[in-house]
Amino acid sequence: MSSIAVISAGAMGSAVAKRLVTAGCTVYTNLDGRSEAAHQRARDAGMVDVSLETLVSKSRWILSIVPPREAFAFAEKIRGVVDRRGESPSNTHPRVFVDCNAVNPESVKRIGGLFKGTSMKFIDAGIVGGPPRPGFDPTFYACSEGEEMLEEFAALSQYGLRVSLLKGDGAGVGDASALKLCESMMKKGSIGLFMTMMLTAHRSSPATANALMKELSMSQPALMGRLIQTVPEGIPKAYRFGYEMEGLGEFVGGGEADIFKGFARVFERVAGSLAGDKADIETLMRGVEKAVELQETSNSKPETKCASLVAGFTGYLLLVSYQGREINGRSQKNDVLRKVCRDAGRYFVTV
Repeated sequence: MSSIAVISAGAMGSAVAKRLVTAGCTVYTNLDGRSEAAHQRARDAGMVDVSLETLVSKSRWILSIVPPREAFAFAEKIRGVVDRRGESPSNTHPRVFVDCNAVNPESVKRIGGLFKGTSMKFIDAGIVGGPPRPGFDPTFYACSEGEEMLEEFAALSQYGLRVSLLKGDGAGVGDASALKLCESMMKKGSIGLFMTMMLTAHRSSPATANALMKELSMSQPALMGRLIQTVPEGIPKAYRFGYEMEGLGEFVGGGEADIFKGFARVFERVAGSLAGDKADIETLMRGVEKAVELQETSNSKPETKCASLVAGFTGYLLLVSYQGREINGRSQKNDVLRKVCRDAGRYFVTV
């Protein structure tokens, strides 16, 4: 069974560790200087707290899952331990440092460069998705200069990790981080846009902010659902998102980078408010509460229920009228239509 190190015991790291421990792995970590909350998460996940020297000596895989601004410094610490151990670079069973942080491709190449010529090998991995939980697994996109080592990393899927290898024309260190950042443009960029919109509307007046939520509930109901979910989730992570947006700006480059630098300032503002007077936090949460209120009002309207009933009844009639028929002998398509009708009819029964 594999011995794996996961640094650190944040929300993502501890959840990944718990998944590995549940599968029978021994997961080491180092909690020097970490909060009591991190110690508790580590205990809950079944992680074993050891010194960095012990961690390196006992682990085949070292997964770095730290706040992005700490990624390079942590890699330097591991490089220092590797130097003190003095192992041969030609070790037939090398240890592997896997950087899983949301840093830009140039930064991850610098991190990988720390281990060139040492006994420690390197994989660039980007985690797309939230922490593992029952019924959900994020994807570890991974790339490296060594294909054999990548295949070994992919074998960790037997312990509950979902690993997707980035291979093919031009693939190499930096590509997994690039993919992660491109995905973040949509996910975290949209959170930055929501926060900017809400704070700017409130700056005009509370009435403007309320009217904005009302308009969006009518014209953009799907976006409202995302706002309700992601803005509260993004508030405690704003301190980290700001740094990630800076990295995105460096990655994108040119004038387009200003978009993400602007979002970085917004996240810094929100993080400062969370640690300070909470005024912006209250503004954002009032906006979310208003959005929830409007969504609930919309869902309770008679016309909404009526629309669901009509859709279900239409499906039910289709099912009844379709029984036993064939259309030009195309049975495969008929089976698909039959399933659609059956599902729609089943929905009608439950309305």
